[in-house]
Amino acid sequence: EDDEDDVDLDAWERTYTDERSWESLQEDESGMLRPIDNQALYHSQYRRRLRTAARIQKGLIRYLYIVIDLSRAASEMDFRPSRIAVIAKHVETFIREFFYQNPLSQVGIVTIKDGVAHCLTDIGGSPESHINALMKKLECSGDSSLQNALDLVDGYLNQIPSYGHREVLILYSALSTCDPGDIMDTIQKCRKSKIRCSVIGLAAEMFICKHLCQETGGTYSVALDESHFKELILEHAPPPPAIAEFAVANLIKMGFPQRAAEGSISICSCHKEAKVGAGYTCPRCKARACELPTECCVCGLTLVSSPHLARSYHHLFPIAPFDEVTSSLNNPNCKLQRNCFGCQQSLLDPGNKPGPAVVCPKCKRYFCLDCDIYIHESLHNCPGCDSL
Repeated sequence: EDDEDDVDLDAWERTYTDERSWESLQEDESGMLRPIDNQALYHSQYRRRLRTAARIQKGLIRYLYIVIDLSRAASEMDFRPSRIAVIAKHVETFIREFFYQNPLSQVGIVTIKDGVAHCLTDIGGSPESHINALMKKLECSGDSSLQNALDLVDGYLNQIPSYGHREVLILYSALSTCDPGDIMDTIQKCRKSKIRCSVIGLAAEMFICKHLCQETGGTYSVALDESHFKELILEHAPPPPAIAEFAVANLIKMGFPQRAAEGSISICSCHKEAKVGAGYTCPRCKARACELPTECCVCGLTLVSSPHLARSYHHLFPIAPFDEVTSSLNNPNCKLQRNCFGCQQSLLDPGNKPGPAVVCPKCKRYFCLDCDIYIHESLHNCPGCDSL
């Protein structure tokens, strides 16, 4: 009977049985259970990501289409409350993070439903318009067609200028694809068009998805649960390495528009209607645009602001990873180094023992783990080097 019970275990019960998390508990000197150090675990994962991100050329101007599978498989409830609810939640987070890290890039959304691919939003630089359009179209039905989605996206991305990096991120829930023709020809067409295709599966691994990613230089992964799915999709927010034959150096004309007065009335070129309030005036043709960055609908000039360029700068010249250090804090000559240079918190444990810390290889200033993560992921400048 016990064997039958093990076979009938739910998936979440088998996970706990396989992990045997109770065997990983540790005791301190007094025999009490020591709490699991989640901060150290998170920091080690962050250090691993930082080490893999070497100083390589990145694609700063990205044109990304997010392809969302809305077939009946997306309504499955193995992800709570359903796959599509989890996808919508984390796609919203991803779009906001994408535009924060890639202010010069643009996004479009394509959905697959009833064997047909639909362009939900045209490629653009407004996160709110993409999110609002997606939340209104979350009904799932019919089969999924990977080939139709790739054909549709290829037609749009072929019009992108050569300096733009063409990418597709497919969130695929189905275990099959209902295609009208030979999908292998479509994959080769995407490869010739220099489109980097990546897939995140929500069910199980599929050969055709893996083959698509291998041929186009993308990444393929399958989400185990909601937290893993969030981790996988956010990995696509930073700019990917630029493939040699795709990265063509070009000089790009950009305009820095002036912000109009609050009470001004003008015809918006993107919405085709009169609007009251602040907008942006194209320096070439004087047309009004609502948001930046965008392309002028009249003359086609790329419109950006200087903070957008500044926010992209750290991808070109990232801060070198800090070196880990623990033992040198016992040295009496390091009195000035016993506090974190960033937040001024003590780097010593309660027992006056040296805790985990990092040191900048240039300015030799010591930082705690929280400041290390903040400097590399948000600030992108070393306070110690700047103070010198």
